[in-house]
Amino acid sequence: MILVESWINLDLNVALGDNGTIDGQGSVWWEWFTSHSLNYTRPHLVEFVSSEYVLVSNISLLNAPAYNIHPVYCSNVHIHNILVYAPPESPYTVGIVPDSSDNICIEDCNISMGHDAIAFKSGWDEYGIAYGRPTTIAHVRRVDLRSSTGSSLAFGSEMSGGISNILVEEVHLYDSLTGIEFRTTTGRGGYIKEIMISDVDLLNVNTSFAAIGDYGSHPDDKFDPGAFPVLEKITLQNIIGTNITIAGNFKGIEESPFTFICLSNISLSINSTSLSPWQCSYVSGFSESVFPEPCPELMNSNTSSCGILMLELQFYNIIL
Repeated sequence: MILVESWINLDLNVALGDNGTIDGQGSVWWEWFTSHSLNYTRPHLVEFVSSEYVLVSNISLLNAPAYNIHPVYCSNVHIHNILVYAPPESPYTVGIVPDSSDNICIEDCNISMGHDAIAFKSGWDEYGIAYGRPTTIAHVRRVDLRSSTGSSLAFGSEMSGGISNILVEEVHLYDSLTGIEFRTTTGRGGYIKEIMISDVDLLNVNTSFAAIGDYGSHPDDKFDPGAFPVLEKITLQNIIGTNITIAGNFKGIEESPFTFICLSNISLSINSTSLSPWQCSYVSGFSESVFPEPCPELMNSNTSSCGILMLELQFYNIIL
């Protein structure tokens, strides 16, 4: 594991990568995890803690015990032109996990993982609420993502500090259980909002889009059962999918429904195994030019009600 910390001076410049390879040799950790032999969490391959101006570029990361790249409490992170791989059977391995961090750019990467390829997070239950540092202002573009048992692109479920102002565009999601997934549960608090995902190509994906309101566990029994998360202002547009089983699964929370889900210019080719392409509860939104036709909760045609997400993406002072 590579750990970079800067607890006192946050003006740290750090760069990783020069056409090399880091192999985490995670198979023994995967065996221990699967057999429930661990009394502690698995290590991550590369972790940046409280750092600024971070560049990871031109490197291959293989076989991490858990996460491959985990920037936590960081600012100005640029991840560019990397290969990240773990075999499909590797349990809960994740590619890139921006966590309570801001000003993030992930581009021109190829990521194939056992669980999630890219997962945005920001703290867990009462601890994330108390610390209160969101993940915000991020841009993901020109990436190829594969996720065997999770989601190619995930938000949460640890999102108690908030996740917002994320722009994703020009992405290829393939051979995955879920393409794009928003995760939360009662007790999380926090929010996932102002997310725009555009120009997506989906191939061989079981569920194209999901927003799940009962996903994940709690670290202990001290969470507030009245801390309902907010999920709103999510835009999915200009998306083509081939060999899809379920178009969308939107399962909100009765006490805090998911709102302002905006779908536009989406065409999904559903395979013959699909019984119902859309599943919806406690959700509302708008749609225009979507095939197959979404559930009634998302069929308001007044897409102007969605407004325009003003994502002020300011990637400055990133090491190039």
